[in-house]
Amino acid sequence: MSGPTTDPRASAVGSAPPKRRGTEAALLAFAVLITVVAQSMVDLTITGSLRPEMAAFSAWITALWVVAHLVIRKWAPYADPLLLPAVALLVGLGLTFIHRLDLAAEQVDSTVTREDAPVQLVWATLGVALFVALLVVVRDHRTLSRYAYTLALGGLALLALPALLPASLSEVNGAKIWIRVAGFSIQPGEFAKICLVVFFAAYLVDKRDVLALASRRVAGIELPRGRDLGPVLLAWVLSILVLVFERDLGSSLLLFGIFVVMLYVATERSSWLLIGVGLFAGGAFIAYQIFGHVRARVDTWLDPFAYQDGAGYQLVQSLFGLGTGGLFGAGLGGGRPDQVPVAKSDFIASAVGEELGLFGLVAVILVYLILVERGLRTSLVVRDAFGKLLAAGLAFAVAWQVFVVLGGVTGLLPLTGLTTPFLAYGGSSLVANFVLIALLVRISDAARRPATPHAAPPRLGDAPTEVVQQ
Repeated sequence: MSGPTTDPRASAVGSAPPKRRGTEAALLAFAVLITVVAQSMVDLTITGSLRPEMAAFSAWITALWVVAHLVIRKWAPYADPLLLPAVALLVGLGLTFIHRLDLAAEQVDSTVTREDAPVQLVWATLGVALFVALLVVVRDHRTLSRYAYTLALGGLALLALPALLPASLSEVNGAKIWIRVAGFSIQPGEFAKICLVVFFAAYLVDKRDVLALASRRVAGIELPRGRDLGPVLLAWVLSILVLVFERDLGSSLLLFGIFVVMLYVATERSSWLLIGVGLFAGGAFIAYQIFGHVRARVDTWLDPFAYQDGAGYQLVQSLFGLGTGGLFGAGLGGGRPDQVPVAKSDFIASAVGEELGLFGLVAVILVYLILVERGLRTSLVVRDAFGKLLAAGLAFAVAWQVFVVLGGVTGLLPLTGLTTPFLAYGGSSLVANFVLIALLVRISDAARRPATPHAAPPRLGDAPTEVVQQ
């Protein structure tokens, strides 16, 4: 006589993982504490006293993360507990260094009245608002796949718009990547990146079986069929067009790299990586030969000290700052990071390295690694193919951008004009990256949520459900 049987669906539903919201709250409190202590150290070192706005700043930054935490607790209770605290720490450190550079500017010129740290705090507030809105509205990440081609069209429009505008409305430092109207500026390419990653994920889920087919084996590598090269060639042409018409090396490199890696993740064919590297090398060589701004950046990268009185001044000052910082840094408020032009945005990593030293800069990189690792872990755990590709693409977008930026600041790569996510000054980048993190939080919630029988196709605003593997 056999004993009672257990329904596998009941056991799947019953074995709920811990939500770990308490862990998230504790880590957020730690991130806020570091932010407030760092800001206080900057004030005490440079001015000798705490500024009157310190209490208001502490309350504001605390309220931001409390609201974000409560929204996750309500609408994404199973989300990864490390994603939001890592972002909170990076944003807090970014605000600290922007404030530090504001004080340096006031010391040099007492007539300077504009402070960028309060502006960045407002942008962070807007970013958290969009973060909250996305979690409340998008209850199931799979609904985004329904709007893949609409998002692709919107992404391409956002990407192309600055190139179509007059230089007076779109060009800054030689790159046509902005929209500037009535003193307000936005970089639409930051939002185009997210739209295109969603499209790439949906497209590759539909076409991965075809793209994974091999035509022949060369040197142990299975090459794809010639007819299947269209998508990667189209992505390559798009990146070249961005480079030509917008003179934006950073966005061009970022978009093409994201697509090639997502193509590799979807098909598991290393040949796509080799083809992508080959196309990139060919495009880089052609761009160097044809475009003067690309040639100038590469020449400056190869020998910055030969151009230290001109195009290489920024990179040379960055290297001097990193060297001055040494292992342990000059201390918050003890260096001269303001000697590096545009230190608040493009070269904020140099400021971190000068005042926190090599150990401090590596610690910041480790926070990014945690962020990327949790995104890739979410990609492995989530059950649906679209979620896997979307999480992998978003996580790689952060990793690739950080690598390219830090490579430029340290002289490992040519300068691209990209900004360090969450750390650098810039509203468009900060707000767009909050949207990116909201998507990762939503996918991680679906990944860790107990499986339940699937009842109906997901709709925008529905709570997530997953199919139990029978």
